[in-house]
Amino acid sequence: MCVAVGSVALLAACDDGGSRRVANAAPAESGKPNILFVMMDDVGIDQMTSFGYGGVNPPKMPNMDAVAQSGIRFRNTWAQPECSPARASFFVGRYPTRTHIYQALGPNDLANAQLSPYETAIPKLLRKAGYESAMFGKFHLAGPENNQADITTPALFGWDYFYGWIGGLPESVDLQAGGVVPGGTSNQCGFVPGVTAVDGAATGACHFPDNSCTQMIKNAPEQDVAGLQCLAAGGILVPGASCADPKPAGLDFSRYNGYYVSPLVILEQGQAEKVLPRDPRARGYRTTIETDAAIDWINSRTPGKPWMATVSYTSAHTPWQQPPGALMPGLVGGGADEYVNAEIFNNLTCTSDGTPPAMLRMQELQNRMTQALDTEFGRLLVETGIATWNPDGSLNYEPEASNTLIVIIGDNGSLGIAVKAPFDPTRAKGTAYQTGVWVPLIVAGRGVAEPDRDVEHMVNGVDLFELFGELAGIDVRQELPVSRPVDSVGIQAYLKNPAQPALRQTNFAISGLNQQADGGRNGPCVVPTVGGGGTCMQIATSKSVCGDNSGFWWGEGHEDLAPWDGDNAIDSYDTCAQVNQVRYGNNNAAQMYTIMPDQSVAVRETRYKLVRNTFKRFDPAKGIHDEVEYEFYEVDQAKGTPLLDENGMSKINLDGTPMPGWTLADDLAYKDLKDRLDRLMLSAVVCEGDGNIDGVVNQADLDNWNRIHSSWGKSSVYDFAGATPGSLPDGYTNGPDQDVVSLQLGKTCVYPPSVY
Repeated sequence: MCVAVGSVALLAACDDGGSRRVANAAPAESGKPNILFVMMDDVGIDQMTSFGYGGVNPPKMPNMDAVAQSGIRFRNTWAQPECSPARASFFVGRYPTRTHIYQALGPNDLANAQLSPYETAIPKLLRKAGYESAMFGKFHLAGPENNQADITTPALFGWDYFYGWIGGLPESVDLQAGGVVPGGTSNQCGFVPGVTAVDGAATGACHFPDNSCTQMIKNAPEQDVAGLQCLAAGGILVPGASCADPKPAGLDFSRYNGYYVSPLVILEQGQAEKVLPRDPRARGYRTTIETDAAIDWINSRTPGKPWMATVSYTSAHTPWQQPPGALMPGLVGGGADEYVNAEIFNNLTCTSDGTPPAMLRMQELQNRMTQALDTEFGRLLVETGIATWNPDGSLNYEPEASNTLIVIIGDNGSLGIAVKAPFDPTRAKGTAYQTGVWVPLIVAGRGVAEPDRDVEHMVNGVDLFELFGELAGIDVRQELPVSRPVDSVGIQAYLKNPAQPALRQTNFAISGLNQQADGGRNGPCVVPTVGGGGTCMQIATSKSVCGDNSGFWWGEGHEDLAPWDGDNAIDSYDTCAQVNQVRYGNNNAAQMYTIMPDQSVAVRETRYKLVRNTFKRFDPAKGIHDEVEYEFYEVDQAKGTPLLDENGMSKINLDGTPMPGWTLADDLAYKDLKDRLDRLMLSAVVCEGDGNIDGVVNQADLDNWNRIHSSWGKSSVYDFAGATPGSLPDGYTNGPDQDVVSLQLGKTCVYPPSVY
């Protein structure tokens, strides 16, 4: 397999897909298209020049731009504000109010907050139409923690093959670079940096887990520093050493390292293999691993049998870490200044203190990871025969030459520190503001009428569920149980008819807290902001994830580093409100942190948008208390200068009373959207006892409880209560849960319809 992508000559050399193009161009025996579904992580619409944005320093994405120019750009698409709820909505066509996945899954989230094994995901539906389905990269929908299926969860939802990471997130960057760098020494991003940085090296011995060794040296401007060369190859660099020297005793090939070393799972027909860090398959740049696995599977398909391949890229999620330089267009093959620039950024640190220079460095890292994703996406298309390289190294994508329909989407808005102007970094990922939910959606392929056009009508990520069904010739509403309605709208009509009127009149997004044992929640994490202070959020699923986002952790394992906190007896905190209470109590002059909402909900129609945020806050006069705030905006998707829901632009006060200039049109729209929001929130029904979500509590539920209780006994969708009556789920499937089912036997559940 050709993986070289660093220059025009090498790009051309990788075009070995002539026979593959013929095979891929052939229509399936059923006439159904193949589906290539590509998800980008934390890449909001603010990053995309093809959609009219990107700011002054956008990531270079020529391959996705080429596909966007040959297809349809849906310029008014919302996803959910965080990855797990958004991804679940793509595959089951239901909002978080129905799946009960409200934020990114973490190790403490119960099975009740994971995708239910009784949901009908799109791979199960496509199987009925003869499709094979595979996923590569980040799963992050269910398990492995608090789930009886452990690392086999993709099989529950119909995937025939999976190659990637069940939990999804990369591990933290190894600051000791495999044990080479002593603890406490300044190290750059998981590898020994170049000679311009502290502890750097121009050359070294690159050792591998199989005891082999290769001498690494940076002897040309376009090359990565020796440490990054070695890391990308799967090794650990001993700086300044020769392979003839004795191998140091401290090298540790079991250490995780961001995007370069982490255990993965290979799952085929329900049989799972866990690949540990010493295995070469678990070592190398993650975006390349994801791409290689997808290429291998697609090229091994039986000609004429339709398939759906989901390439769920982890990039550009934190922790941010330099990709191999060969994957970054504009650096390799560029001028001398770009080589110098590359050397500087090979010596970056991978954390930020919130100062403008540090934030710019982090933005550059994120840009490079996004650019590397785009490079590997182009290779994916070429090596599977969906596209070719032009002589100048650009992508030659001809939709009619392949029987594969391409769907590309961002899973949520960009992380605040990476947001491009004029979008708002304080209202980004994790919130229901425009910067947090507005994502790029591209659809291209054979049968798309009048390509290179924009669709300005509202689309929601849930609509992909119905689109995939339409492409396969399946009426998803006929195939699903009638008890629980879906929230998706079929959007295939936009592909066929450029004049298609709007199919959706309402858009909706929500973020919140996931179900944890006994009402627990993620610990508080404070991310620094420019100018001092910080924002306290409860999105980070652990102390390490908080650190990966340049945050300071206040949850379990909190370290008393601040003078005003050193004498406090409490060493961990449950809520951001408690953190502010401690700050205020120990130093009245201390600035309290801004708190992100526990729940952020938004609903939109063509012109107006309503946002409702719910907080747990501390106030010296009120103590810790709950607050609900409403905001009401005019928004649009104008290219370059969109009308956003920015601070100070709301047409109402936080208590819902009108601001000066309130018009009759404002009043009617506000009341209408508030009604839509209330009706959408009513769909958050939990029908106790109905663990298999078929709409009725019956003997099947008792049988399911008994099976899970006997074989597992821990967290499951049949964990309805704790040890005492009326208590919250406790992470066990036991007697109190059987009592709930027994008491509800014969009950029929009523699930409110959606609002489109």
